[in-house]
Amino acid sequence: MSRPSSARSSPTPTVSRLIDALAASGEKALQAVRSARAEVRHRAWSLAGENAPDADGQVTVDLDGVLVLAHSDKQDAAATWKKTHGHHPLTAFVDHGPGGTGEPVATLLRPGNAGSNTAADHITTAQLALAQLPKRYRRGGQTLIRTDSAGGTHDFVSWLAKRGRWLSYSVGMTVTEAIHEHVLKVPASAWTPAVEADGEARDGAWAAELTGTLLDGWPKGMRLIVRMERPHPGAQLRITDADGMRITCFATNTTGWPIAELDRAAPPAPGTGRGPDPGRPGHRPAQPAPARHRPEPVWMEIVQIALDLLAWMPMLALTGRARLWEPRRLRFRLFSAAGQLVTTGRRRILRLARHWPGEITAALERLALLPDPG
Repeated sequence: MSRPSSARSSPTPTVSRLIDALAASGEKALQAVRSARAEVRHRAWSLAGENAPDADGQVTVDLDGVLVLAHSDKQDAAATWKKTHGHHPLTAFVDHGPGGTGEPVATLLRPGNAGSNTAADHITTAQLALAQLPKRYRRGGQTLIRTDSAGGTHDFVSWLAKRGRWLSYSVGMTVTEAIHEHVLKVPASAWTPAVEADGEARDGAWAAELTGTLLDGWPKGMRLIVRMERPHPGAQLRITDADGMRITCFATNTTGWPIAELDRAAPPAPGTGRGPDPGRPGHRPAQPAPARHRPEPVWMEIVQIALDLLAWMPMLALTGRARLWEPRRLRFRLFSAAGQLVTTGRRRILRLARHWPGEITAALERLALLPDPG
C-alpha cells in the first residue's frame, strides 16, 4: 500500500513556515512583535525590583556595530571594511550594570559594506531601542545613550540633544588634528588621574576637559573629555597619539560629575582596554550571529526574543556570580540538567540528580514566588 504523496515529501519545518508567514505580513508583523516585546520587558523589569536595569532611576543603552561573516552569498551580504564578506548589523543593548549581563532592545540589519559613521542608521537604531523601554525612559536625561566613535557625528549628537528629547549621551569622538593640537596645549595642572571601573586610580592614565573653539557647531551643553594613557604592551601608536601616549576622547552632556567619573562611564575605547562592555559577557556577540542563516528583520526579532529570555531569567531567578554567566555556561550548568517530572497526589515533583548545582532549585523557588502573569 503506497503512502500519500504528502507523507512522502519532506515537510517544511514549523518554525520556517512561521517565519515565512510573518515575513509576508511585512511591517505589520514587525510592529506587533516589537510591541509585545516592549510590554513584556516592562513587566519583567517591574518584577525584578532592585535587580532591574532601571533600579537606580537611569537606563543605559549601548549602541555598537558588529561584523557577521557569511560564507555564502546571503541576502545583503557584501565585502566589509576588514576585507571579509558578510553583514554589518547595528545593535542596541540595555546595560544591567556590574551585577548583571544585558538585554537586546534593537538590531538594524545592514549589508557588510555599511558605513560605521552613518548617522541615519544610529538614529534609526536608537529610535527602535527607545521604543522598547518603558514610556518614562523614551525621552529625558534619565536615559543614557552610549556609542563608540562611530556615533560621533554632528547629526547623531544633535538628534540626541534635540529639544523635547533631551537624552543623556556619552559618544566616542575621533581624535582629529584640531583635537590633537588642543591636547598638546592642556597644562599639566588640568589633568585628573583616571580611575578603573571599580573606582580605583588607574596607573598611567589621566583625563581632562577640552573647551574653546572645538565645540563650535556642536549642540549646546556638549562637553569634550579627553583621556591620555600609556598604551597596553603591543599596542601600536597612531599619528594622533602624543609623546608615546594613547589619546582618546568622547563627548557628553552630563553635568555634576567629576571628570574622572565621566571618563569611567565613557564608551569603550579601542586599544586602551577600558570602557564598559556593551551587553556584558556573552550576550552581545551572540545576538547578530543568526544573520548568517536568515538575514531577515522578522528572524532577528525572534532571535532577540530568545536573548530577552536569556537576560530576564538570570535577572529574576539567579543571584551572585550566576547572574554573570554567559549563554554557554548557562547551557552547561542549567539547561543541560537531566531531570524527571513526576505527577503524584495532584502534585508535580521535579527530581534532579544530587550532583547538579543548587542554583536550579533555588531559581525555580524564586520564580514560583513571582505573581502569576495571568
